[in-house]
Amino acid sequence: MSMIDAYLPALRTINWENTTQVQLATAGLLAELAADRAALRAAVEAISGDPHLEGLCEHYDILDKLVLHDDPESGFRIRLHLFGPDHYDRPHNHRWTYSARLLTGSYTHTLYGTEEGFDESTGVAKLHAKMVRVEQAGDSYTLHHTMVHAAVAEPDTVSLIVRGPAVKDRFLVTDRATGRVWWQYGAAQEAPEDAAAKRMTPARLNDCLHTLDKLHLI
Repeated sequence: MSMIDAYLPALRTINWENTTQVQLATAGLLAELAADRAALRAAVEAISGDPHLEGLCEHYDILDKLVLHDDPESGFRIRLHLFGPDHYDRPHNHRWTYSARLLTGSYTHTLYGTEEGFDESTGVAKLHAKMVRVEQAGDSYTLHHTMVHAAVAEPDTVSLIVRGPAVKDRFLVTDRATGRVWWQYGAAQEAPEDAAAKRMTPARLNDCLHTLDKLHLI
C-alpha cells in the first residue's frame, strides 16, 4: 500500500465545505509526502505510463500541474504545482476547496474576500486586499472555493495540493498588469482548442521531473 492509499478512506469522507475538517484531514498526507522524498518520487514517476494521469497534467504560462492521484469515487485530486520564472498577479477564485503545503520557494499570498460580486464586470482595480502574507516552504493552508486570492510566486516554487471535487463549471481570472478578465472552464465545458493548448507533453513532464530532482524534492 502506498502512502496515498493509506489516506484514501479519510479523504473520501471529507465535507469539503467545512474548511476546518479539510485542513485536519489533509494535513497528515501533505506533511508525510513533503518529508518522504522516496514516496513523492514514486508518486511522480507513476504518472508516466498512466494515460489517465498523463491526460490530467497541464502546462500554463504561470505554472505546471502534475496530477499524482485522481479519485473518481469522490472527486478529489492530489497535485504538484511547479511555478515558472515569470511573476503574475492574477486574482481569481476556484472551482473547488483545497489544501496546500509549500515544498520549496515562496509566494506572496493576497486574499481579497469572497466571490460575491466577483464577475465579468469586475475590474482588477476594484479589488482590495483583505490580507497579505508570504507563504514559505513548510507553510500550509486551506482555502474555500468562494475565496478570491492571488499567489505571486518566486521562481522554482513548488507546492503540494489536495483539491476537493469541483462544485462549479468555471472560475474567474483577472490580470492586474493587463486588466483582462476571463473565465476558465473545467474539462467538461472547455473548448477542445483550450484543452489542447494546456495539455502537457511527455517532454514537458520529463522537464518537470528534472526540476523536482534538481530542487532535491524527489
